[in-house]
Amino acid sequence: MSHVVPAPDALIGKRFDVAVAKMLGISRAKASDLVASGQARVLGRDIAKSGALQAGDVVEFDIREERREPEPIATDMAVVYEDDDVVVVDKPVGVAAHASVGWTGPTVLGSLLDRGVHITSYGAPGRQGIVSRLDVGTSGLMLVCKSELAYKEMRRQFAEHEVVKTYHALVQGNLKEDRATIEAPIGRAKVSDFRFTVTPAGKEAITHWDVMERFGEATLVTVNLETGRTHQIRVHFSSIGHPLVGDPMYGANPVMAEELGLTRQWLHAMRLEFRHPRTRIWTTVKSRYPADLAQALETLRRRRRDDRPASD
Repeated sequence: MSHVVPAPDALIGKRFDVAVAKMLGISRAKASDLVASGQARVLGRDIAKSGALQAGDVVEFDIREERREPEPIATDMAVVYEDDDVVVVDKPVGVAAHASVGWTGPTVLGSLLDRGVHITSYGAPGRQGIVSRLDVGTSGLMLVCKSELAYKEMRRQFAEHEVVKTYHALVQGNLKEDRATIEAPIGRAKVSDFRFTVTPAGKEAITHWDVMERFGEATLVTVNLETGRTHQIRVHFSSIGHPLVGDPMYGANPVMAEELGLTRQWLHAMRLEFRHPRTRIWTTVKSRYPADLAQALETLRRRRRDDRPASD
C-alpha cells in the first residue's frame, strides 16, 4: 500500500535521503536503501538520493513490509469523539502514538486500525493520519485523521498553532506566581538521544501556565502550549526548577513519586479545541484524570490535611 506525503516545509532544500530519514524516523543508510529500491520517490520527477527536496514536492512511499510479530493492542483506549473525518482517543499511559524503531508495545494507530477504523493513507507509512503526538508516558486526548481533507487541514491547524491544547500537570515544589509564561528554545540534549533541553540553538517554544491547586510540596497547573516541541512541558518546568512529579529523566524526586504511587510523569492532555476540518464548527473534546493521576492528587490532599496544625 502506498502513502503520499506533501514535503514538510522544514525539509525543503534538504537532501532527499536525509528528508526520508527524518520523515520516517529511520537511519540515513536505511533511507538511502529505500530511495535506491524505489520504495521512496517524488511524484512526477526523478530524484537521486543526493537531490534536493523542493517546495511543492509530494513524496510517495511504497514500502515492502518485512514480516514482524503483530503489535499488542490497546483494548482499554477510549474513543472520545469520532465522525467521518477525525477520531479523538483518550490515550492511556504506555501506548505510543505510532510504531517506531525499538518500540514493541501498543500504538494508537495500530489499535485503531485493529478495530476497523478507517484512517487516511496521507502521512508517512506507519504514521498515516497522525498530525500531533503524545509521549508514551503522557496520557490524554490525541486526534487522528480519517479523511484526506482532515489530514491536510488539521496538519495546517496544528502547524499554525490554531488548535488549543490544554494539559494538566503536577510539578514539584511551590510555584511563586499564580500564572506565567515560559519562553525558552528547546533542542536535543547532547548527553542523550532521548532527552531534550533548553538551548539557544533550539526551536522556539512557548508554554503558558496557571495554578489550579497548591499542595506546598507540589503545584497542580493547567498548561497551554503555543508551540508543540517534543517533551516541551517536561523540559520547560524542569528548566525553572519545578520538574513534573514522577519524571526522573528531567530531575524529579523518585521518592516523592513512589510515595504518590506514580510510575510515570504526572501529565495529562485534558482538552482539545479545534475548528472542524469540514464543518468549520469550533469543537471541544474533554477528558478525565486516569486512576493513577487521580490517586496521586488524593494522596497529596490527604497529606496537606494531615500537616495542618490542630485548631485550639
